[in-house]
Amino acid sequence: MNAQLLDQAAYQQAVNLAEIAKVEFFILKRMKELAMGDHASVFKGAGFNFAGLRDWEPGDAISSVDWAHSSLTNFSPLIAREFEQDSNATIVAVADASLSTRCGAQHTLIMTAIARCLAAIGLSAVLFQDQFGLITFDDSFQQIAAARPRIGKSHVIYCLDLYQQRRQNGGVVAQGDVTASIAAHLRKTSLVPVISDFLFADAARVIQELAILNTSHDVFLLMVDVRFAFQFPDVSAGWIEGYDVETGRARIFSRREMQQLATRVGEWQEQMMQLAREQGLDMVRVGLDRWEMENTLVEFVAERRLRKVKMA
Repeated sequence: MNAQLLDQAAYQQAVNLAEIAKVEFFILKRMKELAMGDHASVFKGAGFNFAGLRDWEPGDAISSVDWAHSSLTNFSPLIAREFEQDSNATIVAVADASLSTRCGAQHTLIMTAIARCLAAIGLSAVLFQDQFGLITFDDSFQQIAAARPRIGKSHVIYCLDLYQQRRQNGGVVAQGDVTASIAAHLRKTSLVPVISDFLFADAARVIQELAILNTSHDVFLLMVDVRFAFQFPDVSAGWIEGYDVETGRARIFSRREMQQLATRVGEWQEQMMQLAREQGLDMVRVGLDRWEMENTLVEFVAERRLRKVKMA
């Protein structure tokens, strides 16, 4: 993928708390009638149930540390108590964190659109007290990091930070393909939104594997429309050198080829949408218009979630 690398300041502003607050306000306003009609109270279930012990991870509360068991490991690593709260649904978002998403144009990153999708879906889960988790993957659809499904706004913000910083979670080993990793993280039937531009080379195979996963979980695809990142300004040069940030390879383009990149990207994404439909997967294309995207996502996630609750 060839795109314009933006400066560090733009990267740091890809996700911010002020925007998250706006997304949260929009979701509360848009889904108020759904929440009131679906819940007798904000919380559902008998409360928190002890699920076991595991290594402490970044983002865990200090109060979750089991000091007695941690002393047996000489506090390296710390041992945390894990609890589960009954909830209506579990949502595990699978997000594209390949290097190409850190590129863009017109001071807008591709990752910004993906992060907004994560925020909208995650905060919708918070509204319904549903568990929300995250798995990120690279251009080879290999896992980079993961956060186990949990309840709460603070966990959603942690997931957004994990995505933005593109770092590995110390408690999860980044290995194996993502479809196997997804299945390993799902203890019960879950909603699995997969968010990407689907421009990676093996996208067709990935969609086919996700269709298999869809037989046991509710998988749906969110495609970020990235044509904007390939709409380059007119140049006088007849030949332009492009650099692929993921493979490190360079290629010479003619001026005509460069002007046709956005069209070719659009055609590729249309092919992916057609393939998804043939595999029985729902795919929604989202663009840069924040309000349109959030409205589409909220309605889509609410419909899938309510359908899952009825089927459970």
